[in-house]
Amino acid sequence: MTADASTSPTLYLVDASIYVFRAWHSMPNEFTDAEGWPTNAVHGFARFLLELLERTRPEHIVVAFDDALDSCFRNRLYPSYKANRDAAPEELQRQFAACKHLCVAMGMTVLAHTDYEADDLIGSALHAARAHGFRGVIVSADKDLSQLLGDGDEQWDFARGQRWGAAGVPARHGVRADQIADYLALTGDAIDNIPGVPGIGSKTAAALLAHFGTLDDVLRRVEEVPYLSSIRGAARAAQQLRTHREQALLCRELATIVLHAPCEGADDHFRRGAPQQRPLQDLCERLRFGPLTRRRIHAACGLDFMPVASANV
Repeated sequence: MTADASTSPTLYLVDASIYVFRAWHSMPNEFTDAEGWPTNAVHGFARFLLELLERTRPEHIVVAFDDALDSCFRNRLYPSYKANRDAAPEELQRQFAACKHLCVAMGMTVLAHTDYEADDLIGSALHAARAHGFRGVIVSADKDLSQLLGDGDEQWDFARGQRWGAAGVPARHGVRADQIADYLALTGDAIDNIPGVPGIGSKTAAALLAHFGTLDDVLRRVEEVPYLSSIRGAARAAQQLRTHREQALLCRELATIVLHAPCEGADDHFRRGAPQQRPLQDLCERLRFGPLTRRRIHAACGLDFMPVASANV
């Protein structure tokens, strides 16, 4: 079902981890919880989340977290997938957990899974909601997520204030939204440790997909590649494609966002629920949120705010 942006209900899909990490690296390390553990990432994430809620007042929202750094199904396909990333230190792991608790206490659906990444959970939630006429607004700057954009959908780089739909993907990435996974299969992705096809860079990959349309057709018609005047070193590129055919197909599988991950809350279209008032108050106290942050949290949840004397941050 195709969503009309002007009339369709909107599901906001938040790629939470990117905003937690951004806060972890940018917020001063001067915030601590009641036990003395750092809370700078929680404070930064809370500020982002509150601004999002205040600006959009979403009725339907999903907040997806990455719990599958080394246990994702992609690691079974390719053990080196994301092997270049260090595990989060305990100080950050605790803050991720606190961010999840905050979202739940504020009535939002939180998605996290040990087999699927946040991208897969976002894709699956959007896929489920589309069947009921929803459009999606994906809150993330991650280029991989652009492959999910269909008619009526948007991606929103919240920090930079930039929004684009499927029609805006070629200007940003050089290929159509539906070609993103094929593009990454060819170029690889250093961030996720996906190797791609050696010697195939972004310009060559874009030219191949502009001419052939899909990775399958590139590989099926590889004997035509040496004759493409639009590709510098076309003969060498063709040889690399022949040699690394299976690797390219594996890389596409790694880069493709799945749409069948389990999604709690899909039956109600991820409708934002009532806040959990007592757990929310306890969480604000434990995290030592200051009066301004508490006031904003309560307002975002439609709750009356009662100042707490022990709020000292």
